[in-house]
Amino acid sequence: MDEVVKFLTDAQTFYLATVEGDQPRVRPMGFVMNYKGRLYMGTNNTKDMYKQMKAHPKIEISAFGPEGKWIRVYGKVDFDTDIAAQEKALEVAPNLKKMYSAGDGKFAVFYFESGSTATIYDFAGNRKEIKL
Repeated sequence: MDEVVKFLTDAQTFYLATVEGDQPRVRPMGFVMNYKGRLYMGTNNTKDMYKQMKAHPKIEISAFGPEGKWIRVYGKVDFDTDIAAQEKALEVAPNLKKMYSAGDGKFAVFYFESGSTATIYDFAGNRKEIKL
């Protein structure tokens, strides 16, 4: 798990894909954390991304790393309504405090469920699979 968080953090920007009807939707993201052994991210519950993940919880993220490797993380996500998870997110990424506060009614944190997978690839054809 720590390797996945480090890769995404080092990449600084990763792209999260959801589905809306039959249309894929991709957007840049930058916040990720390991909380209670799970890969967490956050969003605003008024955004389309939130609604898309609630309707279709299978998502995929991808990033290109500084060492010429890339990562793909895929699986099913669920939302954590515990205020402690929001507080931890704001501690890990204090820049989010400009937009959210724990328990504000709009900040939503979510995590990849067990059984999700991260795969790190390189141009030599190597791949490393990490179960989340």
